[in-house]
This record gives sequence, C-alpha cells and structure tokens, in this order.
Amino acid sequence: MARRIGGPGGGSDPGSGKAGAVVAAGVLAVSLTAGGGLSLGGGASTTVADSAGLNLTRAKSEGRKSARNGDADGAWRQLNMRTLKRTATPALECVSHSFGQVRDHFVRNPCKSLDRTLFAVGDDRGNVAVVSVAWVGFRNRRDAGEFKKLIDVHGTGDISPLATPLLGLADIRFSGLNYSSRTDGSTVVIAETESASGQVSGETLDAMADMASWLPR
Repeated sequence: MARRIGGPGGGSDPGSGKAGAVVAAGVLAVSLTAGGGLSLGGGASTTVADSAGLNLTRAKSEGRKSARNGDADGAWRQLNMRTLKRTATPALECVSHSFGQVRDHFVRNPCKSLDRTLFAVGDDRGNVAVVSVAWVGFRNRRDAGEFKKLIDVHGTGDISPLATPLLGLADIRFSGLNYSSRTDGSTVVIAETESASGQVSGETLDAMADMASWLPR
C-alpha cells in the first residue's frame, strides 16, 4: 500500500520524507564482482522499468508469488534484477531501533520481536536499489493493527533500517516514500526501497517494496 501523507512532517508535501532525511549523494553504478563484492562504475542512462519494457502490474503480481514462497531472487527477476548482497539481524527490542512517534509507541507498547534484513538489488546496466524489510512481532493482532495504523502515516517516524554500509554501499537514508506494509497475524511487515545507483524509477521502487513486504520472516 502507499503510505498516507499526514502527521508531523506530513501534509500535502512530504518534504524530506518520513525518515526526515534524503538519499545520500553519489550516483554511481554498482555491479557484482567475480569475488561476490560490489564494485562501482559509471551511471546508467535509463530506468530499470523503461529499459526492460516491463509490465509492472504483471511483474508485481508474479513477484508477490515468489516472495510468499521465500524466493526473493525470484521476485527481483520479475524486474530483470537480482540480489547483489544481503545482510540480516534480529533484535530483542524495538525502542532503540526506531524513532519519532513510532519509538514513543514502543515505549508504551513494547514489541515482542524485531527482525530486519537489507538487500542490494541490481540489474546488468548498473542500476541498483536497496530494499529494507522489517518484521515486527506483537502480543496479538490488535496491537499489530494499531501499530500499522501509526507507521503507515508519513512523518510519524520509522523502524530504523539496517545501515547500507553493511552492504559495501555509501550511507543511504530511507525517505519512506517507496513503502509497503501488511499485517501477518500478530506481525507487521514493513518494506522500504531507495535507489542506490544509476536510475531506478519510483514505480519500480514501489513494486519492489510491495514484493518485499510478502517475504516471510
């Protein structure tokens, strides 16, 4: 789903985004090296979606199916992209890994679990995006639903994504503008994407966020 605009920092103009920050400067293409690391090269000239001639509606639908089965690469392939690198880590609490009204909510209503993962996803033209997914566990469905209502509003804070330097990339801040969330029982799944290098269209980033939100914990 698209994030609703409102709350502190919201309104008709989302400004610097839900996270209160913008993507770090530096538009360099990233490719997978033979050793499995990330290497930097020249920028791409076209967006992923435009260059591939993709039907994003169909790609998103097929990507969801792969994601539900835990096949992240199968989802990215619908966009002619692949995982370049991935990192993941669990946490025992949510307060220190959140900010804004979201953090205040956790002070009053602690989560039961937090798992976060971060992908660098790219194509053969040097276009790269980062995909953050967080699974936030609560005591019951009601608590999960209340949290989702809060975090879906742009400007209310966020779960802090894992740091992109863990993937060998420059520091990239998530704006919260390419976003999707859903509830899965007593868990809320939050997915956000940003362009890291080259030119990845907003529509493609939105599709990736939608797909990522269906990945199982």
